[in-house]
Amino acid sequence: MDFFSLGLYFLVTVPSAIFHEYMHGWTADQLGDPTARYAGRLTLDPRSHIDLFGTILLPILLSISSGGSFLFAYAKPVPYNPYNLKNQRWGPLAVGLAGPVANFMLAVVFAFIARMVPVGEMMRQFFHIIIITNLSLMVFNLVPIPPLDGSKILYLFLPVDSPIAQFLERYGFFVLLIFVFYFSSIISPIIFWLFGILMGF
Repeated sequence: MDFFSLGLYFLVTVPSAIFHEYMHGWTADQLGDPTARYAGRLTLDPRSHIDLFGTILLPILLSISSGGSFLFAYAKPVPYNPYNLKNQRWGPLAVGLAGPVANFMLAVVFAFIARMVPVGEMMRQFFHIIIITNLSLMVFNLVPIPPLDGSKILYLFLPVDSPIAQFLERYGFFVLLIFVFYFSSIISPIIFWLFGILMGF
């Protein structure tokens, strides 16, 4: 990863990942759970969200291993207690989807700007990076492997004693590493398909 790419990463990916986590906490707070607020995590301050591995080391390792073609990061998960939510049935689903939906909305906003506002080619390319980054965060986080949001959504539809949930809770991090380094390319077509829709290609 060269210095220019590293600069773009910190300029786009880190704030997008932080906003993703913030929206989890904000949604939970709105639905009755103040855990994130009490923990000081209901803020956009990067110091409260940066994870040494997920935000710093993982994207560098991915960039090196993929030759710069794939980069992903995550911030520290915002804590929340689902038992505090007013709606016990749909509240956890809303909290789980809040981060991916936030990234999708950012992608939509910058796609609208890129398409409708006359800007220079360099700025347009920068908007494209923002769009693809947020679509990547949305799609990747919906993969049903802990600690990604998709696993929390999956658990809502599994029995409490499900062997799948128990396996993922115990070995999810290792499964995620295997997916990231060997199978993450399968989500790229989805990301660029969504990008094409947003940009009208």
